[in-house]
Amino acid sequence: MDTAPVRTPTPAPAPTPPSAPAPARARLPPQWRLGLAGVAGIGVTFGFARYGYGLFLPEFRRDFGLSVAQVGLIGSAGYVGFLAALLLVGGLVARFGPRPLVVTGGLSATVGMVLVSVARDPGTLTAGLVLAGTSPGWAWAPYSDAVDRMVPAGLRAKVMGAIATGTAFAVVLAGPLALLARDTGWRFVWLVFAALTLLTTVGNARVLPTGPHRRQTAGTTDGKPDGKPPGKPERTALRTFATRRAVPLFWTAVLYGLVGAVYWAFAVEAVSDAAGEGSIIVPLFWTVMGLSGTAGVLTGHAVSRYGLRAVHTGLFAGITAAVALLGAAPGTLGAVLVSGLLYGPSFMAGSGLLAVWSYRVFPAQPSTGFSATVFFVGLGTVAGPAALGAAADSYGLRTALLVTAALGAASLAMRPAHSAGGEAGSEPGASTGARADAAAGAE
Repeated sequence: MDTAPVRTPTPAPAPTPPSAPAPARARLPPQWRLGLAGVAGIGVTFGFARYGYGLFLPEFRRDFGLSVAQVGLIGSAGYVGFLAALLLVGGLVARFGPRPLVVTGGLSATVGMVLVSVARDPGTLTAGLVLAGTSPGWAWAPYSDAVDRMVPAGLRAKVMGAIATGTAFAVVLAGPLALLARDTGWRFVWLVFAALTLLTTVGNARVLPTGPHRRQTAGTTDGKPDGKPPGKPERTALRTFATRRAVPLFWTAVLYGLVGAVYWAFAVEAVSDAAGEGSIIVPLFWTVMGLSGTAGVLTGHAVSRYGLRAVHTGLFAGITAAVALLGAAPGTLGAVLVSGLLYGPSFMAGSGLLAVWSYRVFPAQPSTGFSATVFFVGLGTVAGPAALGAAADSYGLRTALLVTAALGAASLAMRPAHSAGGEAGSEPGASTGARADAAAGAE
């Protein structure tokens, strides 16, 4: 008898185990994401859009037939745009948040630098420089608000100090570009500036918060009581800023802006006049200034360790000496390089000093208080180039620089209080956790 073949039943396929979720991409801590975005944002708006004018001033004078007085007026006009933006930022950042304002600054810088690159007459050149010059006014103060939202209280001073040094890194990049583009290549460099600025603006739009500033903890600011209910955006009152402890801050801001604007606008002109147009000393000087300026990233650490008063004295003594050296010996290589070495870290750290000082004087309104501080910086920047240009036409550029150095020395008399805003850690020896903060920030 035939037997039917026995069929072995096919085993059912084993159930597929549920796929494990893809591991989340490691993200940088918020202080690092904001710090990197801020360094880049400040770098392109200040280092390219604002200070690039001074780096290429000899080329602008040659191609557009400008006198020293005219370039001073153009420089001041650029700072007027900066100041106009500052007048709007304080109120807008409390309502809309930092993202739209920083993006506005980045787009202003991009369009303005494109205009500069295609300019064929002084009018177009001036329009581009003024538009680009507004960008730091839109961008600088909102980073203070972003730090207040995104960064743990113990790290805020260090992150604010680091962001302010973005200018140095951009200056380091601009120096070699100027060397490669000597004579007729400056238009291409400004297009490169514009492209890098657009990329940076997109990156900042992905990182920065938007919307009104709402505190997470009732009645606290940076871990300290401020008497304000939770969920309320900061409000501006003029009397908040009309206080005795704010006077030295604001006067320092004016002189910092004036002396800094003069140096950025006319340092290359002074060196070029003495060394000859096209000299390699000019881009070397600019690069050295930027490289040394990266030391400004340590501003927060220096303030935590030595206090605002000691850091203030050291920085403004350095700025004063740097300007005086260019006035006394602009054709001497050693003096020029020492000037750049002094000015780079002193000026870059100076902006961080003002940020930390302002934050301590106005802890309940960090962004609006810093906007007020930067407004006084703007007053100095508007007055400086135009006044120096007029003085240089009458008495010579070297004399005008020496007068500027004397004004810088006056800032040494306007030191911060021993405990600005009463915040711990404003003097040496205070318990601020600075060493632990540094270790945490390196993770």
